[in-house]
Amino acid sequence: MTAPIDPRARIGHVHLRVADLDRALGFYCGVLGFALMQRYGTQAAFVSAGGYHHHIGLNTWDSAGGAPAPPGSTGLYHVAILYPTRAALADALSRLDAAGIPLTGASDHGVSEALYLDDPDRNGVELYRDRPESDWPRDEAGGLQMVTRRLDLAALRAEATLR
Repeated sequence: MTAPIDPRARIGHVHLRVADLDRALGFYCGVLGFALMQRYGTQAAFVSAGGYHHHIGLNTWDSAGGAPAPPGSTGLYHVAILYPTRAALADALSRLDAAGIPLTGASDHGVSEALYLDDPDRNGVELYRDRPESDWPRDEAGGLQMVTRRLDLAALRAEATLR
């Protein structure tokens, strides 16, 4: 048996194949609010939150003009973007509402609250915020007990600061 991974390891970025770079940038920068850090013509771009070199890479190297993966195929299920607060997640929902981007789901998992949607290339996207660990649901033995309940979108919308 091998030793476990160092607990400080993190996912540094995700790189997505897209059919149209400008369309993808319109979504990730124009709707979600990521900043464009660098662009390589019509082939690739790197976007970030907070000035990091990149959280999301977008490229058309093998996918320019391509179709999304068909249902039933393997690949990315979704990329999850962690928001620091409930108000920040509410602001993300306001951005989606303003852009007319529909949700594919919205769940309260006890440990987190999550919005689910597709980007323009039908890559799954989860926007979520974690609850403080002290608020996580536990069973009688103290074990973590994740749940899936409907997220109250009206209550979340009421917390938005972007109007």
